Amino acid sequence: MYGGITVLVPVFSAVATLLASVPGANAAPASQCYNWKNVRIGGGGGFVPSIVFNPGEKGVAYARTDIGGAYKLNSDDTWTPLTDFATGTDWNKWYVDGLATDPVDTSRVYLLTGAYTNSWDPNNGAILASNDYGATFTTSTLPFKVGGNMPGRGMGERLAVDPNNGSILFMGARSGNGLYKSTDYGSTWTKVTSFPNPGTFIPDPTDTDGLNGDIIGISFVTFDSTSGSLGTATPRIFVGVAEKDSESVFVSNDGGSTWTAVAGQPTGYLPHKGVLSPKENVLYLTYTDGAGPYDGTAGYVYKYNISAESWTNISPENSTFGYGGIDIDLQKPGTVMVAALNEWWPDANMWRSTDSGATWSPIWDWSYPVLNRYFGYDISSAPWLQDPNSGEDYRKLVGWMIEGLSIDPFDSNHFLYGTGATVYGSKNLLGWDTAHNFTLQSLATGIEETSIQGLVAPPTGPKLISAVGDITGFVHNDLDVAPTIGFKNPYWATSLDLDYAGNKPYSIVRVGSDGSGETKQIAVSSDYGVTWTEHEGAPDYTNGGKVALSADGNTVLWRTGSGNVLVSTGANTTFSDVSSLQPSSVIAADKKNDTIFYGASGSSFYISLDSGATFAVASTYTSSTSNPVKIVANPLTSGDVWVSSDIGLFHSTDFGATFSAISTVTRGYQFALGAPPTTDGYPAIYLVGTVDGSVGVFRSDDTGVTWYKINDDAHGFGSPDSVPVAADQNTYGRVYLGTNGRGIFYGDASCTV
Repeated sequence: MYGGITVLVPVFSAVATLLASVPGANAAPASQCYNWKNVRIGGGGGFVPSIVFNPGEKGVAYARTDIGGAYKLNSDDTWTPLTDFATGTDWNKWYVDGLATDPVDTSRVYLLTGAYTNSWDPNNGAILASNDYGATFTTSTLPFKVGGNMPGRGMGERLAVDPNNGSILFMGARSGNGLYKSTDYGSTWTKVTSFPNPGTFIPDPTDTDGLNGDIIGISFVTFDSTSGSLGTATPRIFVGVAEKDSESVFVSNDGGSTWTAVAGQPTGYLPHKGVLSPKENVLYLTYTDGAGPYDGTAGYVYKYNISAESWTNISPENSTFGYGGIDIDLQKPGTVMVAALNEWWPDANMWRSTDSGATWSPIWDWSYPVLNRYFGYDISSAPWLQDPNSGEDYRKLVGWMIEGLSIDPFDSNHFLYGTGATVYGSKNLLGWDTAHNFTLQSLATGIEETSIQGLVAPPTGPKLISAVGDITGFVHNDLDVAPTIGFKNPYWATSLDLDYAGNKPYSIVRVGSDGSGETKQIAVSSDYGVTWTEHEGAPDYTNGGKVALSADGNTVLWRTGSGNVLVSTGANTTFSDVSSLQPSSVIAADKKNDTIFYGASGSSFYISLDSGATFAVASTYTSSTSNPVKIVANPLTSGDVWVSSDIGLFHSTDFGATFSAISTVTRGYQFALGAPPTTDGYPAIYLVGTVDGSVGVFRSDDTGVTWYKINDDAHGFGSPDSVPVAADQNTYGRVYLGTNGRGIFYGDASCTV
């Protein structure tokens, strides 16, 4: 007896024993309808490069994100996702590098999508066109790549609809591909060969195949609606280019047939935004010395008087930062707002002018050491955005990475802007002018843009615990309420994995990705993740990877980011190398026996009977070449263990001595075991993978004999190999899916099968 469980330990041999495959049907799996909702983190949780209001219809606005698709604003200030249909075949549609709306035919909206322009992204970009406010889209594939998550993604907009003739669009490309034009609502595109300069600026020419090693290209396209009349092509178009060595703003006065550099323009900086004030006949521009969104140490704000053909420097300050977001109030000509792109300390600043930039008032200023903030602050919809105990020096209330700033064209009191973490805005903006005070709110409800790295659903305690990129992670007691605070002490920007102790579920371990050496990158909790303690036995400058926690919480097994496997038994005991387990192995702990761990590498399955100190090959779980993805131990039974791999799903009931292949599964990614369909039944299995030729999310209630597909065409969850899975152990049918850009979903069956 050990921990109340009788364990029959088999004799292991390096000689594989593989049982016959479990028989399965050849027909595609039946579908079961599921209701999918986001686990609410709130606040967005990621970078929102741009927000675009439609100037032709009140209340129509959209936000684009760098990894989480596009959203439409609702009348109650919430947001609806538009691109959740993306799957593993078109995952790059979640990366939006440009967005345009039609100010006349206001139901039309267009997205410029694509992830990376590097050689390691094989996918060309696409234009998604909708004529029903984003409810549905048609796709036109482009002949080049698009960089929705590349440097310069906050510039824009690169995509624009002719305000006088909506069938015409112009698009600025990256990588030196130049300017393109469509005359059929974005269905087909032709290169504008007369455009003189596609841009030469590369953030870091030495980063030859990295994120910073490509040409940024065209930064914005802006039509001058006043130069034409409705029904005909707009003659005057301005185009900004990421160029430092020569002119960077060009104009056409014949609808894009010919182009010239705008005379008298500043040089040496990159134009990020170009916004037209039609009643003033002025183009307002922001400039920065970097592509953004992270860099920028100097910049300017200029206005160009189109009639007088004159430039004026209207910068609020001689900055040590660049300028990013800018917009004008269409209801109040001469009212302009502009934001610092990156003013990292003490906070990003923002300025407002009511006299066309002659004078400015800031959102905050110094009476050193006091920071005078001229706004109230409301983050009740996402309390975790600020830690009340962090201290004034760390309270960045205005934000950072501010490129998308937009004033509602129908409501001067309403504006929105994106940051690296949320969408802020106000419904009483005019208070800035009258009382030099207004209320700044997080207005991102519905935007869930986090990159989920790991999930666990313990059998007791909170419903879910998450490891999250950039914003560390959370304990989710209520799936529909935003957490009040994220993981602290230690705080790492990104937590990469979690595990709980099977017999003591309140014991949790997590691993971080901070390689600075300032904190140990293993932390443990004894209260379901509410509070944490650094594991003092973790080596410095070691981070990342995956973790497994023994059933009683005594031992941590850690496959580090570099692939080495380490183990620590006892509180704060120094980690030691596990040389008997192959580097980069997949690891897991038995959920009932505190001394047993599992590993998999290639086609070999390993077991440790001495708390991870040594491992031996228990079997070959498949006779074919295989790359294992995940090991899941049955939370109810010791020795009952599953392995997913790039060739299938495999099951053992004897500690890995023998395995059965689930014949209907030909590819397995992440998976989990959850509450059984009947009392004392076998846990339900939830799998992201390929079953009988169908790719998706599946559930089996009979150990893999029968499968039901539980996702639909509206919920593709992006790339399947980046979807962490956890299953509720108390509610049958409930599964949790993490995504790379759309946060966490939870699904419940909404019909019977």
